[in-house]
Amino acid sequence: MPMNISTKTKLAMALAIQLPLLASGIHAAVLEEVMVTAQKREQSAQDVGISITAYTGEQMEQLGFTNAQQVTAMAPGVHTVQPNGEANYAIGIRGVASSDFTTNVESPVALYIDEVYISQMSGAGFALFDMERVEILRGPQGTLFGRNATGGLIHYITKKPTEGMEGYVKGTIGDYDQYKVEGAVGGGSDKVAVRLSGSYNRADGYITNRLDPGTDLNNADDTSYRLQVLFTPSEDIEFLFNARGADQDIDTGFFENVSSIRAGELTPNEFNPVLGYIDNDGDVFAGDYDDPGYNDLETRGYTGTLKWSFDNFTLTSITDFSTVERKYIEDSDASPAPVFNFFLNTDAEQFSQEIRLDGETDSFKWVAGFYYMDLDIQDSNGAITDPFIGPVYDEIGIPRTPGSEAGLNNPYRSELESMSVFGQLEFALSDSVNLIVGGRYIDDEKDFSYSINAVEFVDPEAKDFDASGNLAQMIELAAYAGDRSDKEWSARAQLDWSMSEDTMLYTSWNRGVRGGGYNAPIFPLSPPLGYDDPTMTYDPEQLDAYEFGFKGSYLDGKMRMNGAVYYYDYADYQAFYITGIDTITFNTDADSIGGELEIQASPTEGLDILLGFAYNDVDVDLPGGDGPSIQSPKLNMNALIRYEWPAFGGSIAIQGDVVYRDEVRFALIDAETLTQDGYAVSNASVTYTTDDGKWQASAYVHNLTDKEYKVQTFDLSGMDVFGMTEQYYGRPRWWGVSLAYRWGE
Repeated sequence: MPMNISTKTKLAMALAIQLPLLASGIHAAVLEEVMVTAQKREQSAQDVGISITAYTGEQMEQLGFTNAQQVTAMAPGVHTVQPNGEANYAIGIRGVASSDFTTNVESPVALYIDEVYISQMSGAGFALFDMERVEILRGPQGTLFGRNATGGLIHYITKKPTEGMEGYVKGTIGDYDQYKVEGAVGGGSDKVAVRLSGSYNRADGYITNRLDPGTDLNNADDTSYRLQVLFTPSEDIEFLFNARGADQDIDTGFFENVSSIRAGELTPNEFNPVLGYIDNDGDVFAGDYDDPGYNDLETRGYTGTLKWSFDNFTLTSITDFSTVERKYIEDSDASPAPVFNFFLNTDAEQFSQEIRLDGETDSFKWVAGFYYMDLDIQDSNGAITDPFIGPVYDEIGIPRTPGSEAGLNNPYRSELESMSVFGQLEFALSDSVNLIVGGRYIDDEKDFSYSINAVEFVDPEAKDFDASGNLAQMIELAAYAGDRSDKEWSARAQLDWSMSEDTMLYTSWNRGVRGGGYNAPIFPLSPPLGYDDPTMTYDPEQLDAYEFGFKGSYLDGKMRMNGAVYYYDYADYQAFYITGIDTITFNTDADSIGGELEIQASPTEGLDILLGFAYNDVDVDLPGGDGPSIQSPKLNMNALIRYEWPAFGGSIAIQGDVVYRDEVRFALIDAETLTQDGYAVSNASVTYTTDDGKWQASAYVHNLTDKEYKVQTFDLSGMDVFGMTEQYYGRPRWWGVSLAYRWGE
């Protein structure tokens, strides 16, 4: 927090603390107003002319959020994208989403943790523990944030060290023999304070492997930790060091196998002659997997944040170095047949530096800065697919290695150097009207090299199956190398009008950009596609977003209602296309129109209500005519009700929530193999909290009705592919109980 806090900011902070206590006399209300830093300074979310959903750490705890994706559930127009199930995550906002699972592709919705950009989707599934708050910003945010925020962004802010000793410990047991422990402890002096926090989560797999029940899939085995040290040598200077890490080692890669022997059509009761298999038992959480997959993930990060306050401005410097190492493989044919196992590997190093100055007077606020990022990714993808690649060796007369399996190994390297300068000015045109203008100029330099190779995996069971000692008889089938230099700019122009103390209107134009990139195909491309620039590379996309919104407080502060309508106009939209089992991104045009309405209310003491509604209609220009974007339901609705009352020397709260998601497509093709009908998922919980707030016990049930719903599908239908469709389902019903103890301030 800046040291030179204005009187207006202090008043807003005081109101943010008092309003929830007035709205609910029992502890802190779930729907309390939240202070955010969406414009790089402390403000009430109700005073920012951006469509925002924000939660404090206490709210996330009470709402039962335990990972970085669940936070999207109660945000209208926001949803989780899982192209590789439990092993890979991205976020979609207002229909802006990507299901590309190649790790050199950055998501159009940016993720940040403590102002550090998370470039790798495989590093985005971190656990939520010891959090200060989360901010979900809809619409382009390319002016003040460093990277690829075309659709918006999600910013996770962790709890920082404090002078007073404090901490907590929480234990959870749940379905599928789950047990989870998390906690934090911290304290210090006015010069040095330390906070250590961590989380461990373990559970058995909820996917039954009928071939080997001891290898059930989609288990949990996750460890995360964070060490923060805050140095405050004077009242004007503070330096925060943050070291963090996470490890995951799980059996994953689950897909339900559905026979699809005719292209684009589900034929669940017809035998699949390609695989010699049929799975028609009706259990979407069971299969016959001859080679269960795994996800072995390690992330590390080190950040130094300096804040130095002067008389008229504050200097902020954020230096970060992060790494992601991942080995992933799946039984892609989801059958007993040893036909097709797809794998991904990631070895990414990211260095970033941001330097920012900000200041304000009575009528003028400004931010200016510089951002640099160096991202070096050495990846590979491919497949163990002996029936298809093995004949290559026979045709050219190369003898096979005994015990090996043939397949493809496609290493690629992506080196990105991105530099940008940015600034934003806010003018008070009158006592009630503010004008905001801002911009960012971006210079991206990217080098890319790729090859596709027929190989033999000497030991296909080894986790280092892609290591040089495990690869034999390499035959290069194709190669590509390229480089690109892109100059891009984003901008913002906005008017905020405070009609009264309780109501604000805003209108804005935002230009967002997403950098250009490269494709990394899995299988050899077929004509008319080739290993040339038109196929392998794509240009930056540009989005002009026009938005009108309002934010209001009603019923003497007992209800807040926020809404927005928008129109999106894309140029060079990066469309994600799946052809067979390959993924290709190409440029086209697109537009969308939509809106959101969000209501938070505490009409009586102890009662909290949250309602959300979002509509989004996306049209993408395709060769066969317009079509919807992937993972973009037209309608999205959510509702939550929570009631708390005094009992047993403390309080009891019961809560229920439901989320409805309209029909979605998982690719640009209109086919039943790639469609999920509309569905609703509900949750329920009960919580007891002692009067002093130190002890808390809760019980919950997620997916209360045990709804079966698809979160991703891949169409491998037709006799010329694998005659099946891969379907990945969201979690089944899951219960749990937890006990937490907190101490200190």
